[in-house]
Amino acid sequence: MEVKTRVAKPFRPPLDIEALRLSAIRKNTLRLVPILAVAQFFSYLDRTNVGFAALTMNRDLHLTATQFGLAAGIFYIGYCIFEIPSNLALYRFGARRWLARIMISWGFVAAATVFAVGPKSYSFLRMMVGAAEAGFFPGVIFYLSIWFPVQHRARVLAWFLVAIPISSVLGGPLSALILQMNGFLGLSGWRWIFIIEGIPSCVCGLLTLFMLADTPEDAKWLTQQERDALTAMLGEERREREKRSFLAAVKDPRVLLLTANLFFWMIGLLGIGMWLPLILKGHGQISNLQIGFLSSIPYIVGSVVMIAWARRVDRSRKYIKNLALAQLVTAAGFVFSVIYSSLIPALIGITVAVVGLCSIRPSFYAIPSRFLSGVAAAGGIAFINGFGQLGGMVGPTMVGWLKDATGSYTAGMLAMAGTLVISALLTVSLKLVVRQE
Repeated sequence: MEVKTRVAKPFRPPLDIEALRLSAIRKNTLRLVPILAVAQFFSYLDRTNVGFAALTMNRDLHLTATQFGLAAGIFYIGYCIFEIPSNLALYRFGARRWLARIMISWGFVAAATVFAVGPKSYSFLRMMVGAAEAGFFPGVIFYLSIWFPVQHRARVLAWFLVAIPISSVLGGPLSALILQMNGFLGLSGWRWIFIIEGIPSCVCGLLTLFMLADTPEDAKWLTQQERDALTAMLGEERREREKRSFLAAVKDPRVLLLTANLFFWMIGLLGIGMWLPLILKGHGQISNLQIGFLSSIPYIVGSVVMIAWARRVDRSRKYIKNLALAQLVTAAGFVFSVIYSSLIPALIGITVAVVGLCSIRPSFYAIPSRFLSGVAAAGGIAFINGFGQLGGMVGPTMVGWLKDATGSYTAGMLAMAGTLVISALLTVSLKLVVRQE
């Protein structure tokens, strides 16, 4: 009688779903965040390097303080007009291709600022840079919400957003050094700033096109098991009163409150970002290179605090409370910076303000994806960012006008403190319509 032997199947331990999810999140972070953060580094540098270019450019182009502030802020006109269409196109054509298009186009247009010959041409070129860049920041926020569940989002956003203060840490000394190239190949130093700091964005665009993917399902760097675990987790994520219509999103009172909130704190963010080199210059006989290094101090401190604060926010999930606290810290820093007239107290106050400004972002941008999804998230976040960013036009213009009117930066700093207090009040009112953080 033949005895059949049963071949034992190899033992396969049960899959640890949580371990697969964490592995996918870690791989996504390492793949997506570095490229996007470097692009954000140059994006913000393209906005604030005008403050260093102004140290010699204003004389060459015959710009008054008011004209410089207006030209620096007019960037946001083009940015606002094209923000929503750009993000809806991103949703339609895929984030990878559209983000790459944005990076390449803004890099070329930013470098083209070298052709400015006066106030009008400079203002026009800055508006075109804004139009080219429109959709990048909200596009990335929407893109990351596709790849990371809510309980990891504030930390991931912080690692992406840390590129902004780092751009000021490294961008200040870098711009000051490039300014020393004055006369090289017959070009002014400020023109070299726009060339050298504009072209790298095009490189980031090419890397985005060939190294990233549109959704987790397309991620070749994840195993099939990791893709399944992550997509299941994202699919299960509950969103309060989920909205899939763009029109419904822009009518949502939460979206409108967030837009107004962003408008007021952007006044402070870009007001200090554009004018910091000239504010420091006003405190005595300081060389351009010294200004470059001094201006990096607030952003070094701000970067470290932002990462630590974002971890705390992720643990507590108290986005609104932490957002209001960061806005009040910023206002207090602006006020302290003008109490004394000497450099060191002013730098301490500005550092406190920048710490608050840096720490606002992770909490703020984690909120919209709690109640928006799909095309509503793409369009709604673009609406918030597009119209809210108009505060970036008001801030530099307001500081420049007050400087011409009063002869000092004190009124401008106090005005920015006031706008941050308004933002904090709007944040508190947001709690009335956001039932669950």
